[in-house]
Order: sequence, then C-alpha cells, then structure tokens
Amino acid sequence: MKIAEKAWKIFNESIHDYHRFDNVNQPIQNPYPADSLEHLFYLKNWIDTVQWHLEDLIRDPDIDPVKALELKRRIDKSNQERTDTVEYIDSYFLNLFKDVKPLPGAKINTESPAWALDRLSILALKLYHMDEERKRKDITAEKKAELEEKYRILKEQYRDLSTAIDELLSEIEEGKKYMKVYKQMKMYNDPELNPVLYGKKSK
Repeated sequence: MKIAEKAWKIFNESIHDYHRFDNVNQPIQNPYPADSLEHLFYLKNWIDTVQWHLEDLIRDPDIDPVKALELKRRIDKSNQERTDTVEYIDSYFLNLFKDVKPLPGAKINTESPAWALDRLSILALKLYHMDEERKRKDITAEKKAELEEKYRILKEQYRDLSTAIDELLSEIEEGKKYMKVYKQMKMYNDPELNPVLYGKKSK
C-alpha cells in the first residue's frame, strides 16, 4: 500500500471515529502503536478534526465572548500540536531516507512530505463534510448542484494530491529529490519571542 493510500485510509478512520461522538472534548483513542507512522497519521487527523469543529463553534454569532476567548486559545494550542505532529512525521521520513544519496542535480521540493500529507488530512475532512452537505434535504436544487460540483472537484484534488505525494516520496527514495526540513519557527507561542508575553514578564 502506498503512503498516500495508507494515510487516506487512516485519516478517514479517524474522522469516522470522531463522528461517532461528534464532541470536541471526546478523548482520542488511537488504535495504532505509539512508535508507528500509523499512530502519527491517526493523531494528525484527530487534531485536525477536533479543530475543524472548534472553528465551527467559534463562528457562532451569538457566542459568549468569554467562551470565544477560551476557544481561541484552544485553537492556538491545537495549531501548535498540529505543527509538532507534522514535524514528527517528517522526522520519520528523514530517518527512512537517511541513507539515500541524492543524485547530481537532485532538487528540493517546495514542501516536505509531511506538509503535503497535512493537506491530504484537511482534504479528507473537506470531502467528509461536503458529502454531508450535498445530501441535505433542506437545500434547493441549485445549491445541491453547486455542492455536487464542489464535491467532484475535491475528489479530483484528492486524486491529484495523492499521486503527487507518492511521486515525491518515490523521487526522494530514488535520489532525484532530497528532503530539507525547516522547523516551524513560530514566535507567538514563545514567551521569549512574543513582545506581549515577554513585555509582561519584565514588568
């Protein structure tokens, strides 16, 4: 099974498991061994799925401001966990290909394999929820046609992205491309780099 196919299967498994409860506070029950790539795929998508629904909740126009701030901070924390998990996945691939010697003229890709898989995880969520929306009984024929077309495009995007991910990994394995990962240098979560945080600390 190719990596994109394996990731897609696990992403959709995570989405299905979440929607058995449809509760942003439901604890994750990752079925895969902690040291496996499959574990990271499941964790990655679970984070994305919970955050998807947190983003829905915070857009409630009648939300209590205090609750909104709590959700915003939870979303910020989730974004950091998402980034950390992507970096763990890239570390897996860096280790997997550590003995591959790039060929002369080998090129670097615009994004790492894990960040491409990050997009695939979000795409799985888009397809799941677009499928739900297009099956609603309370929409007009015009809206249904619009959603059907969006669903078709998302399916096409899935095929293209999956192919691109597997081709990238094959080219890295063959030495035609090489991995170079830059850790995400987020500043706003760092109390030593966010002026608001270190400004308060010095007072």
